[in-house]
Amino acid sequence: MLSGVLVLAITAGGCTASGTTVGRAAGNTAGHQASSTAVASPSHRPSQPSSVQLTVEASGDLLIHSAVFKRALVDGGGHAYNFAPMFAKIKPYIQGVDLALCHVETPMTPSTPTGYPTFNTPPALATAIRQTGWRACSTAATHTLDQGQRGVDDTIRALDSAGVLHTGSFSSAAAQRTPLIMTVKGVRVAFLAYTELTNGIPSPHPWSVNRTNAAQILADAHRARVDGAKVVIVNLHWGDENVAQPSSFQLALASKLTRSPDITAVVGQHVHIVQPIRIINGKLVVFGEGNLISNQTSACCPTAAQDGMIVLLTITVDSHGARVTFIHYVPIWVRHPDFVVLPTGLASTDRADAAALRASYKRTVAVAGHGPDIQPIPAQLP
Repeated sequence: MLSGVLVLAITAGGCTASGTTVGRAAGNTAGHQASSTAVASPSHRPSQPSSVQLTVEASGDLLIHSAVFKRALVDGGGHAYNFAPMFAKIKPYIQGVDLALCHVETPMTPSTPTGYPTFNTPPALATAIRQTGWRACSTAATHTLDQGQRGVDDTIRALDSAGVLHTGSFSSAAAQRTPLIMTVKGVRVAFLAYTELTNGIPSPHPWSVNRTNAAQILADAHRARVDGAKVVIVNLHWGDENVAQPSSFQLALASKLTRSPDITAVVGQHVHIVQPIRIINGKLVVFGEGNLISNQTSACCPTAAQDGMIVLLTITVDSHGARVTFIHYVPIWVRHPDFVVLPTGLASTDRADAAALRASYKRTVAVAGHGPDIQPIPAQLP
């Protein structure tokens, strides 16, 4: 059922789900470029289609509280951490796109796992990320520096070992200067990531984590273009926690970034609840996707902290450039106590969680919005 919904949604957006991301892990100082290994000779280059459409997925915070990693230990039989079952229900959406992007909020090191307020997540999360189908992740977030530079380095090693590309935090100045560029359906796509804050923790080095400075983001986007990127996606960890409307900082930054011809798309996380999708300077901006997984509920936070959305960007690339032409989004809800992430469209078939799924769907759609260029999946609940 889930696969069928995804195929219908992508078809409606004019895309196929057959593209792949080809590359290597991007954490070392040799650079972050990922491309196919086969290169056609100049005299035998295949003709390029006049227009290419990409479906790019972006989702909310992977926020691994203690209860979440303890459940992963149960799912691993008590002797290993296994996060993959938590993402099983959304896996078709992640694997059914041309490029799947995730957002890692907490550092991963081999030390004893810890939750809020100073996080340390089992590196097994990286394995689950790869198994679910994400190919690249942002690592610039509020809690990136919770374990200092060691946490940054260990997170990079965990993602590298799992074969997951990444950007936003770095092990060297050279790595920070090299944009992550992937080849997707013959199109070079850059992924850049930044965080507004790190809970007051100073950066061990100027290059440890990217900060949301407009001038720097614009310079990095231009560098990615010079390096051959046709599409530039900017991921921002920003905003005021538990506030659905974008902050003045978000609105001002979005206005500056969307005026740049170098930037194709802006997506965001951090505030723990869903924020709107809006048109700024003629470009669609996803202000906040909410949590993808966490232990937050109405017991501590807004009820909407249990909600989130998986965003599917339809990006058209042609002789005029690249632009987001449509956004589908999949409202999701995190079930407790097993922390399985459920698409809320399951409300019509899941009797046990039907009421919660319907309520979650309504909350998310009310905030994220819908219109000629924006549509939830499903478009409505029966």
